[in-house]
Amino acid sequence: MKQEIIERFTSYVKMDTQSNEQNESCPSTPGQLELGKKLVEELKSIGLSDASMDDFGYVMATLPANTKKDVPTIGFLAHVDTATDFTGKNVNPQIHEEYDGGDIVLNEDRGVTLSPHEFPNLGNYHGHTLITTDGTTLLGADNKAGIAEIMTAMDYLVKHPEIEHGRIRVAFTPDEEIGRGPHQFDVERFDAQYAYTVDGGPLGELQYESFSAAGAVITINGTNIHPGTAKGKMVNSMKIAMELQSRLPREEAPEYTEGYEGFFHLLSFEGDVEKTTLTYIIRDFDRETFTARKELMTSIVKELQETYGEERVSLSMKDQYYNMREKIEPVKFIVDTAYKAMTNHGIVPIVEPIRGGTDGSQLSYMGLPTPNIFTGGENFHGKFEFISVDNMEKSVNVIVEIARLFAEEA
Repeated sequence: MKQEIIERFTSYVKMDTQSNEQNESCPSTPGQLELGKKLVEELKSIGLSDASMDDFGYVMATLPANTKKDVPTIGFLAHVDTATDFTGKNVNPQIHEEYDGGDIVLNEDRGVTLSPHEFPNLGNYHGHTLITTDGTTLLGADNKAGIAEIMTAMDYLVKHPEIEHGRIRVAFTPDEEIGRGPHQFDVERFDAQYAYTVDGGPLGELQYESFSAAGAVITINGTNIHPGTAKGKMVNSMKIAMELQSRLPREEAPEYTEGYEGFFHLLSFEGDVEKTTLTYIIRDFDRETFTARKELMTSIVKELQETYGEERVSLSMKDQYYNMREKIEPVKFIVDTAYKAMTNHGIVPIVEPIRGGTDGSQLSYMGLPTPNIFTGGENFHGKFEFISVDNMEKSVNVIVEIARLFAEEA
């Protein structure tokens, strides 16, 4: 199985599927459609004859039930796009057999080394087969690892009909990294009662809580005058922007928070004297605190408008998704089933909140309760990203076991 996983995964990551927030189409980049086409053909080749991709790039397929029991239809989902934080073009995956626990030279020419001194989590992988980048791109394990694991699990179930299971639906979706994954997802067409995203990180992750999330864009208009004659005339938009940032709680930023702590995150700061634009994301697990964060942002903008003029400062803020716990807790047995699937394979479940979002965050509010399970990857979205093939194999086992347990417990 390990070799199958390696071959699938490395073929996927070599395809450039980075999403593009500036493009309003779905999918936002053509590479996602190319991978989608490949996945449709692969699904058909392993026996899922109804595999198809719609005009928006959503791939869906069905593994029919092989039991007469009344088993709920479950789904497994992963997204085809990769993050925009770091380049995903010309990915050149490197395979390291039986990792010895030392430094991994990713790119000798550029002096890029994946070191356990900088990343102590490498200590968990002694003896594993690791796949890394070549130090110039991200890897794309988020979420092509999930695709490879779901595909391998479906292939395994087709080849092992002695494993009793109900009807299983598979979906590979676009544009998750820019928050649009479920925007064109047809829940009715998918026709599953429950689902799991295979989009987590290290071994054992099991998540059914996510941030509630909003995005905010603040535009500040200044007045540029020659500095020699600027007295009483110049309004420096960058200084107003700095004042705005200084009014936010300094310790409530990603670099200072963990666990259930929320934050304000300044994603970008672009400007000059005449005009500055600040882009933020706002995150919190508690709905009341989330609302309070948005109110604080609004009040700071209003104060600046009172000081500098309403035309100087504008705010555009929009909710993106909400904590999926509210929708999953009423059917928490789907989390318990995943928990049991892991323990049945000797995996210690790590039940923790997602300090981010998955497609499941939105899908749960669309009527499809969708917790998240691990892929085996670490250090997502950058050149130090890596994944354990050994743990990818364990993810496949968990997917198969979840399907088996649903049939067993029906």
